[in-house]
Amino acid sequence: MKRDVELLASYWTISAGLPHTDKECSPFDFKDRVESAARAGFKGFGLWHADLDYILQHRTLQEMKQIFDDNGIKHIELEFLTDWFLDGNRKHKSDIQRKKLLNAAEVLGARHIKVGDFNRKITPMPRLIEAFAGLCREASEHGTRIGFELMPFAMIDTLKDSLTMVEGAGAKNGGIVLDLWHIVKLRIPYEEVNSIPLRYLVSVELNDGTFEVPWSLHEDTVNHRRLCGEGEFDVKGFVDCVQKAGYQGPWGIEVLSEELRKRPLDELTTTSFNTTMAQF
Repeated sequence: MKRDVELLASYWTISAGLPHTDKECSPFDFKDRVESAARAGFKGFGLWHADLDYILQHRTLQEMKQIFDDNGIKHIELEFLTDWFLDGNRKHKSDIQRKKLLNAAEVLGARHIKVGDFNRKITPMPRLIEAFAGLCREASEHGTRIGFELMPFAMIDTLKDSLTMVEGAGAKNGGIVLDLWHIVKLRIPYEEVNSIPLRYLVSVELNDGTFEVPWSLHEDTVNHRRLCGEGEFDVKGFVDCVQKAGYQGPWGIEVLSEELRKRPLDELTTTSFNTTMAQF
């Protein structure tokens, strides 16, 4: 029922940060963001790794945790880890980021960490399974989950292969993150969501958009997503499929939008909360 639904303010929706640039950090103060999200009704909050690094220049993790607790935020999402399945220098840099995210997850009591890939680095499945299993083992020592976000830009971009990886890893704290945007752009039928064993459904993110656009998929993804109910996606139909699969966790709202980045903080949090809750 609607009263049982808890929403998570995903990082990009309310941060006004510019993805994949040197301005990914939010221009809004961390405490202000948390308080605004809580006033709007959110029970969850997302942090991007670059923003987390910036916040930690001014606050401790313990101080951040207290701010979350003071505002009734109980679902913390951390993102994003890439290159965790590679070797060499990229893996070395990934391991540094991995340590930071896992340490933050333990102190903040994060529900999960999102991982994936943006470069379509084709990698043998046995290697992916081994790397994902190792990542999950380490995450379990810090009391958190690992969610692989299925997307068109990743090294595996089908639900079948994603399930093969997480099932092969066999980790109780590892699974898949479903972002409606990527499900639509990958042309995955909603009904396939029901094929995901509930234990592997780590997190779900909602948004809206248009099916055909004149610009690139990357441009569409980072600048032209829409709030729920403002585009062409069947958001309610997707919600219904996920609920039928048994999902009972928080629902993220992830809208990367050039237009939204121009809005005041309280307008961002209130509008994103109300338009998403209307889908239930």
